[in-house]
Amino acid sequence: MTPADVIVEVRKLIQDTLAPYRYSDTDLLGYVNQVLKRVALFRPDLFGSITTVSTTADTPIQTLPSGAIRLIDIFQVVGGNAVTEVDRETLSRTLPGWMAEASGTPVNFMRHIKNPEQYFLYPKPTSGVELLVEYAKSPSAYTINQAISELTDAYLPLLIDGTVWMAESIDSEYVTSGRAALFQKSFADQLVATLQNRQLTDTKQAGMKPRRPQSRGDVVGGEVI
Repeated sequence: MTPADVIVEVRKLIQDTLAPYRYSDTDLLGYVNQVLKRVALFRPDLFGSITTVSTTADTPIQTLPSGAIRLIDIFQVVGGNAVTEVDRETLSRTLPGWMAEASGTPVNFMRHIKNPEQYFLYPKPTSGVELLVEYAKSPSAYTINQAISELTDAYLPLLIDGTVWMAESIDSEYVTSGRAALFQKSFADQLVATLQNRQLTDTKQAGMKPRRPQSRGDVVGGEVI
């Protein structure tokens, strides 16, 4: 899937298929790239990257690489132990002096609730510690024929609706018709639906309703318990 694929379908929907075009390819490409960045803010999980990250020695507060949107997970010290997530408030209550302890090999990480690009490590790392980290990063600015590597073809309708919404939003001929609002709603609804659908695949229950706890009076195996 490339921006050109999105633009072909967008032109059909906005009735802009004959030259001279109302919107140039450059304009529509700009909209596609803006839509990708909007998707990344709403669904950062779709733009996750697992990579090695260097740490800053002797400080518990760490910052993700440039271009990162937010932390998703930390798996391990490279070549060493796993790093598990804990709650910072709980750690601070049980071990108030944890931030002042000597540097070492991190075993725990905590999210910075007010800054998604930062996180905490315990103990604070010594020099040279690298982590295997997954974080969401801002999508690239694509050229028109460049493959969109972050998303599969299944997200083509989402990008089409988002791009039509942006194009219609600045076209006074169609603003009053409600078409911009229609495609904005479709774009937003798809983002919500794809997030909800993760429950069908990303949990042990896989979308199944949990069984109701048994209580006295229920019939189990033909017998009343």
